[in-house]
Amino acid sequence: MRYLSFLVRLWIAMLLMGGIAAQAAHIRAKLEAETVRPAPGSRVTLALTMAPERDWHGYWINPGDAGAPADIAWTLPAGVSVGAMRYPVPQRLIVQGLMNYVYERPYALLMTLTVPKGLKPGTPLRIGGKARWLACSPTVCVPEQGPVAIDLMVGDGAVPAGVRARFDGWRAKLPMPLGQPASFETRAGKVRIAIPFPASRAVTDPYFYPTTDGVINYAAPQVISRHGDRLIVEAKAAAQAQPAGTIEGVIAIGPDRGLSIAARPGKVPTAGVPIASSEDHVPEGGWRIFLLALGGAVLGGLLLNAMPCVFPILSLKALSLARSGETDGKARVEALAYSGGVILSCVLLALVLLSLRAGGLAAGWGFQLQDPRMVLFLLLLVTAISLNLAGLFELGAIGLGEAMTRGQGAVPAFWTGVLAALIATPCSGPFMAGAVGAALLLPPGAAVAVFAGLGLGLALPFLLMGFVPALRRRLPKPGAWMDRLRRILSVPMFATALGLAWILGRQAGVDRMVLGLGAALLLGLALWWVGTRQAHGRRFSWAPVVPVMAVAAAILIIPSGTAAAPAAEAVKGDAEPFSEARLAALQAEKKPVFLYFTADWCLTCKVNEKAAIERQAVRDHFARSGVTVMVGDWTNGDPAIGRFLEAQGRSGVPLYLFYHRDGRVETLPQLLAPDTLTALTGGSGREGNPVAAAILGGIEGAIGLGEKPRDILPGMRRGYAHAHGCLDGDVVGAAGQFA
Repeated sequence: MRYLSFLVRLWIAMLLMGGIAAQAAHIRAKLEAETVRPAPGSRVTLALTMAPERDWHGYWINPGDAGAPADIAWTLPAGVSVGAMRYPVPQRLIVQGLMNYVYERPYALLMTLTVPKGLKPGTPLRIGGKARWLACSPTVCVPEQGPVAIDLMVGDGAVPAGVRARFDGWRAKLPMPLGQPASFETRAGKVRIAIPFPASRAVTDPYFYPTTDGVINYAAPQVISRHGDRLIVEAKAAAQAQPAGTIEGVIAIGPDRGLSIAARPGKVPTAGVPIASSEDHVPEGGWRIFLLALGGAVLGGLLLNAMPCVFPILSLKALSLARSGETDGKARVEALAYSGGVILSCVLLALVLLSLRAGGLAAGWGFQLQDPRMVLFLLLLVTAISLNLAGLFELGAIGLGEAMTRGQGAVPAFWTGVLAALIATPCSGPFMAGAVGAALLLPPGAAVAVFAGLGLGLALPFLLMGFVPALRRRLPKPGAWMDRLRRILSVPMFATALGLAWILGRQAGVDRMVLGLGAALLLGLALWWVGTRQAHGRRFSWAPVVPVMAVAAAILIIPSGTAAAPAAEAVKGDAEPFSEARLAALQAEKKPVFLYFTADWCLTCKVNEKAAIERQAVRDHFARSGVTVMVGDWTNGDPAIGRFLEAQGRSGVPLYLFYHRDGRVETLPQLLAPDTLTALTGGSGREGNPVAAAILGGIEGAIGLGEKPRDILPGMRRGYAHAHGCLDGDVVGAAGQFA
């Protein structure tokens, strides 16, 4: 296979070097610039946009088993230079057993143009060259080429908003540099790579795309697992693999999302919990994970019956069996119908959930509660059920009939199961978190089976009562006590309604919560009127509910527009979210600013935040000194932050900047101690922490020098020698977590 790949690549290279062009391009190429009026001495982003025809594709920088990347032979004005192409995260395509790293949709290759200083405004700059690329379909490959050019004129560097938005969209698809070194080892024909990545961050369809050629067998499946704060990649070594000092590549962590890494030889932990991609089968050891997840789901669903939102419905349904005196056959039919309603609802929830996650959304159990309109609907429904249990009205009066909680037969039982599954989503019980979390790491078929197991556990008590007559006979005999129990059971339902109101307020703000409570109050008044009309035997006793339902429908139609989190909650401590406009305003006012850029997947960032930035002594010192703290969160690849980092000559995080009152900008080291920050404004340095500095020094030795134990102790001694102050348990905890 490797020999065949070599011949294919050699043939392609010969075609490209010979300059053979296709009659009609199957991939249209165009050169664009973020600004056509670059300022002297500035750096401008160029984009080679590529638009493949349907069923055609272009190639990543490492094409895989066959293919060729694009390139441009530039013709540039004197003093102008263009950097290397930056490629977005690719996709995988297997053709006749060959693995290809490709782009089947329109994509852009970004480059940085450097404009020389001293050019006068109005100076024309013709940026052009000859581009070459390979366009392939599943059956044929065509080498294509053509001139690309754009005319620029030295000016003020202004960027139109629409152009900036388009370039930001392309930047967002570039892999972000991880910053921390990875490690790899080759053993028994396998290449194993350990990539630093916090366990709290979600990963979707992970895959390692190597830029270092000839290291792994591209077509062989990869097994990726989580071991604490590490992603473990296991791949089959290439047949003729040569020893490598460094393995570089991109680890995909979601749709169009990836991190560029560089791995050096070192120790790799054992594999952890497998992460299956959407196109994988259950990996080795996956059946054990699946069975554990299925068992946890059944047990978690069973325990959900004791939750305040489910127990009242189950209790009343069980008592209805005892009260009705049904035959064994009818009891079994009712139990099966109830179970079918529960399991079908859980399966439908799973399918929607998996679809959302496949689309790149970080959805989890209870995802429908992320929509305030659904929360409002559940709030009104649970309020109605609570008032019914409290005896304010009879459920049959508002047209829902016996189909929810108090009727007999297959249809009422089915809808009771649907209701139980629907209102169980605000609840979470033991064993559920692990089971649902594991389900989302399994292939779709196994994940749906786990969610069906959750429904089975939820339905199991009523299913047993339907099929085991002895259990039904043990139920208490009907009597007046049932009405008292019914009213007692309304209390946990009211508590569930209160919890839903709280969720609505957290999601959509106080105004929306008050609106929801007002709708619930109107519904309660209408149902009280319904109960009064029932007591007097009035016809159309349900009529008062109609206008309330119309009002509720109008509220539900209003766009949900989840309220943005307040700034105090959006960022940690007293920090403001990063904004170039706000930063410029603070500089104009000659106010000192501490600006730092972080990401949830950056372990060094998290250590610095715990060990220095978020320490109370540092925050108090900044407050006394009038320092504004500003944070840029690059977790999701914010294009505005990406532009700012590029302008600072950085390609990743962490980045720490301090803007002095006199306009000076100081770039701080990537490992911080409290006294480093307090000294920026003339602090005494006594707020420092010798133990924290020692730990940071050890981490610096580990991160910077290969994670070898012999590097840690010297770093700790250096850190301790330059620190002062007192011990903080948070720092020790942070270092223990991330070191």
